[in-house]
Parts: sequence; structure tokens; C-alpha cells
Amino acid sequence: MGIGNQEVMKEVKRQLWLAVPLFSVGILQFILQTISLMFVGHLGTLPLSGASMATSFASVTGFNLLLGLATALDTFCGQSNGAGQYHMLGIHMQRSMVVVLTMSVFLAIIWANTEPILNAMHQDKAISKEAGSYARYMIPSLFAYGLLQCILKFLQTQNVVFPMVLTSGIAAMFHVLLCWLLVFKSRLGSRGAALANSISYWLNAIFISLYVRFSSSCKQSWTGFSNMALHNLLEFLKLAVPSALMLCLKVWTFELMLLVAGLLPNPAIETSVLSICLNTFGLAWMIPFGFSAAVSVRVSNELGGGNAEAASVAVAVVLVMVLIEGVILVSAMILLRNAWGHVYSNDKDVIRYVSVMMPILAVSSFLDGFQSALSGILAGCGWQKIGACVNLGSFYLIGVPCAIVLAFPLHMKAKGLWLGIISAFIVQVLFYVLITFRTNWEEQVSNFKILHVCELIFFFLLY
Repeated sequence: MGIGNQEVMKEVKRQLWLAVPLFSVGILQFILQTISLMFVGHLGTLPLSGASMATSFASVTGFNLLLGLATALDTFCGQSNGAGQYHMLGIHMQRSMVVVLTMSVFLAIIWANTEPILNAMHQDKAISKEAGSYARYMIPSLFAYGLLQCILKFLQTQNVVFPMVLTSGIAAMFHVLLCWLLVFKSRLGSRGAALANSISYWLNAIFISLYVRFSSSCKQSWTGFSNMALHNLLEFLKLAVPSALMLCLKVWTFELMLLVAGLLPNPAIETSVLSICLNTFGLAWMIPFGFSAAVSVRVSNELGGGNAEAASVAVAVVLVMVLIEGVILVSAMILLRNAWGHVYSNDKDVIRYVSVMMPILAVSSFLDGFQSALSGILAGCGWQKIGACVNLGSFYLIGVPCAIVLAFPLHMKAKGLWLGIISAFIVQVLFYVLITFRTNWEEQVSNFKILHVCELIFFFLLY
């Protein structure tokens, strides 16, 4: 085997070493909300409807935004780690914590007013009241979630991933017990499930913080709290805000489609089917999410270390891996298309509709795998502004108009809405591919070296 093949195999192992644990962490965090809803579902239809609406509202207005802000660490921490500036990783993480905690205060005010906001959106008053109560008990989870994402990004950019799986797994196990105690054994009802979410996120954040504080693997990167974190906040925001927009512009499109589905004829079936599709899509996305995070770490590390060729190899490897993963996923979805609807419903019309939607869903998941990997590459390079612009144009200038035209004038209903999403993915992937394949990796390394020198000068001047 030649040296070139050896390097490729090493890169495959590095990315799988990162992607599999990160995929597991994503699943473990995703199921916290699902477990809560499962417990609330035994309390009746109204509590479940309220909790479901509050969970969706919380994701759109809070969790996704905080995750997006923390994603700026993929660039800052990843490149600093690659350059050997280990002391800067802790500074970047603290800077991110300042930003997400400040943002969480404003988001908490929004969550506290969930009921009047939903009423203003002409939602059912009884469901809005339940959702408002649920969201208020979720407010503590905002602060824990933001801090948790900062710490996880800090660790993953150092290739420290298995402690994240362990603490997330422990928190998930505790969450089941907490839900049972607070939902069934107390008088809190659905509010108990929301409170369990808050406690579980805080437990996870505390567990992983203790690891960072006492583990020898973080001795160089975590040197304690520093007032340097309060400097250059504007520079951090210049990358954090586009990072948040890059994620949220995509996620908000799916929530918008769900709202639009309520305007279709026979909205009960249309929204049910679209909800099943969104849930399935979310689960399928966890695999490319792992690859996206992995390639972001690999590209940022190699650029920070001045290894242009290694960065280009990481890009090629991840694209081949998501191609293989996408083919397997598409095959599985098509084979399971007639059975998948039974997992969610006993209604024959819903089951039949889901079987029709599954091939379309498979195509969108295949494209999403590519765009996730390409998004990770852009994040590793620090090109979140470009990603945000591409997502804005793809989803809101192409995807949403196409979805509405296909769903209403052409009477394709939920199928038309999802085909509109696919059109957005096609445009998004084409732009991302064009940007990636036109990248001069040697030039990117040179740009980072200049940034690296400026950071060192600032650090020595301050101290």
C-alpha cells in the first residue's frame, strides 16, 4: 500500500473516531425531549399537545440559536488547537459562554411569554396555556444547554469525545428516573417533564465541567477563568452570528412548512404525515451530523497546523463517506417505506401517505448528508457568513416559494412542500460544492498564519 493510501486510511479512522461518538452524543441529547413527551403522553391529549408545541417553540426560539452561536468554536478552537495555541481554547470557550449566557437572558423572557405569543399566532388557547406553562419550567434548561454546547465544542475540537458520550448517557438514564418521579409521583404533571429537562441538562453540564476541570487531557487547554475572555467579543460575534443563522435558516424552514401544512385541505392528515417525515428526517440527520462535526474539527485542526494537503484529504474522505452512508440510508428508507408508517400511526390513510412520502424523504436525506458535510467544511474554514448567505438564498428564495407553488396551485399538498425542500437542498449543495472545489488550501493556511500572529501579539500585549 502506498503512502497516499496510508494517509487516506488514517484520515478515515480519524473521522470515524470522531463521527461515531458525536453521532451518539447527538442521539442521546435528541432523545431527552422525546422521553419527556412520552411520559407526558400518558397524561392525556391536551398535555401532550401543549408539551409538543412548547418543545417545538423552544427548539426554534432557543436551543437551535444557542447551538448555532456555540458552533463558532468549531473554527476558533479547532484552528487554535491545530496551531498549538492550547491556552486559547479555554479563552475561546469562555468567550462563547459569555455570549450564550447573555443571549439566554433574552430568550428566557421570550419563553416566559410563550402563551401570549402563541395566542397572537392564533393557536388554540387551551394548548397555548399548556405550552406556556411547560415552557416556563424549561427556562433553566436554556442556560445549561448553552453552557453544555460550549464545553462539548471545546472538547470535540481537541478530539476528546468519549467523555461526552459517557456524561450524555448518564444524563439520559437519570432523565428517565426524573421524568417518572416528577410526572407521575409528584403533582407537577407535564410541568414535571419540563423540569426534568432542565435538571438533566444541568446534570450533563456539571458532569462534563468536572471532567474538564480535573482531567489531565485538558490541562493545557483549560488554565482557569480569565478576563481575556471579555476582550474581542465583537470578533467572536462576527463569526457566531453567521454560525447561528447558517443553522437556524435551515431549521426554521421545516417549522414553516409544518405551519403551512395546517392550511392545506384535510390539515389533520397533512400535518400528521409532515410531522412523521420531520421526525424521521431528524433521526436520519444525526449520522451526517456526526460527519459534519468530525470534518469541521479535522479541517480546522489541519489549517491551524499549516497542513493544506491534509485538509484537502479530510474533505475528500468525508465526501466519500457521506456518499456511502447516503446510499445505505436511501436503500433502507425505500425498503421500509410500507412499514414505517405503522411505527407512528394506526390510521390506514396516514400509513399509505407515509409510504408515498418515503422515497422523497430518502432523496432529501441523501442531499442533506452532503450539505451537512459541506457545512462542516465551511465551518472549519471559518466561512459561516458564506454559508448563511447560501442558506438564505436556497431556502427562502428557492425552497419556500417552490414548496408553496407545488403544494397549493399544483395541488401536490405535503408532497409538494417536501419537494420544495429538495429544490432548496439541490441549490444549496451545488453552491457548497462550487465553493469547496474552488478552495485554494495553501491560501487558507497562509490566511490563518496571519491571524495566528495577530492573536499572539494581542495576547502578549494584554499580559
